Amino acid sequence: MRVALGADHAGAELKNQLLETVRALGHVALDLGGDGSDPRDDYPDYAEKVGEAIRAGEAERGILVCGSGVGVSVAANKIPGVRAAVCHDTYSAHQGVEHDDMNVLVLGSRVIGSELAPELVRAFLGAKFSGEARHVRRLNKVKALEEKYSN
Repeated sequence: MRVALGADHAGAELKNQLLETVRALGHVALDLGGDGSDPRDDYPDYAEKVGEAIRAGEAERGILVCGSGVGVSVAANKIPGVRAAVCHDTYSAHQGVEHDDMNVLVLGSRVIGSELAPELVRAFLGAKFSGEARHVRRLNKVKALEEKYSN
């Protein structure tokens, strides 16, 4: 699987660690930036880069990191087709994919540690959308909301 990763100045160090985690799991890691050197590296810029990679088919999933995870999650969800969520526990990281077809995992570098983050990435990348009728019905409702309000 191709996984796009991006981070603002606060999340760059953790993103760099997760690049190695993604590769160690046998996936292709696309580093879309944020090296931490510029405090003006703002989270919306990296949310857009990762979201565009998913929309263009360059990546199947994405991982975004900022200080809390909240800002970059809000920004990423403005991009049609992106379903991003802040997950700081393994259950949410895999359940978000299995039930909600989440395609972007968002992490807060100031909230979780460097030991938990790789576990969350493993749970996220190891999960598959269930395709169960109730989850498909709900996902279609989410897509309808996105369509309704994107005009």
